[in-house]
Amino acid sequence: MTEIQLSEKAVHLQGQDPIYYDDLIVGLGCEDKYHGVPGAQEHTLSIQTIDKSRQTYQILNNLPANAVVGVVGAGLSGVELASELRESRPDLSIKLFDRGEIILPAFKKRLSNYVQNWFIEHGVEVINRSNITKVEEGCLYNHDERIDCDAVVWTAGIQPNRIVRDLDVEKDAQGRVVLSPYHHLPEDNSVFVVGDCASLPFAPSAQLAEEQAEQIAEVLLAKWNNETMPELDEIKLKGVMGSLGKKSGFGTMGTAALIGRVPRLLKSGILWLYKYQV
Repeated sequence: MTEIQLSEKAVHLQGQDPIYYDDLIVGLGCEDKYHGVPGAQEHTLSIQTIDKSRQTYQILNNLPANAVVGVVGAGLSGVELASELRESRPDLSIKLFDRGEIILPAFKKRLSNYVQNWFIEHGVEVINRSNITKVEEGCLYNHDERIDCDAVVWTAGIQPNRIVRDLDVEKDAQGRVVLSPYHHLPEDNSVFVVGDCASLPFAPSAQLAEEQAEQIAEVLLAKWNNETMPELDEIKLKGVMGSLGKKSGFGTMGTAALIGRVPRLLKSGILWLYKYQV
């Protein structure tokens, strides 16, 4: 896919005839956001697509013992990547770069402290208050101080897919498409946007995209059957779960903060449901 032409109601494909639509659901996902850091796109690894994740896995798996891996960004993706890497490759030196005073500041302090301490206990160097100013082959610069790394994985932010960024429609400060209460463009009720590209009051997640998709299905069924638009419930997330290797985890359910074995088991159960039932 190369372009969406809203005026033509057409999706353009490379080397093929365009596909014309009556209704369109855009769910193109996200890409890494490099925040203008020189060399970041050229010299870091990504986990944003299946192909890039496989490539990153191969590179990390083939590193020699005592190699240094930098993980830039200590959100959920960076935290889970660093912890899984620690367990699968205990012979590597891992540095986790975090802009904040403490990991996961949006969570309760008890949970953030637990995650930070897990890394300390497992020999992952957490570098708080970091500011990556440049990345070069074999190194990165934190506050302009050179730090040698054999591999750097970028998990420091995402942005909507380029095709969505190129659409001439209203977007929020993060570049996500502003939508009507029915998840379509305010000026075009035939174009719906779901997932990472949609401007919603929550951070992008698979759980949020699933809730949104169910509502879009309701709206389209009503539209196709010439029925009154349904009254959509306010989207409410059930919670957030993260893993710290295979035996520990963290998360929230409602107002409760969960740490240790229970949230890891819950995360495993959720992944099992997605794998075998979704």
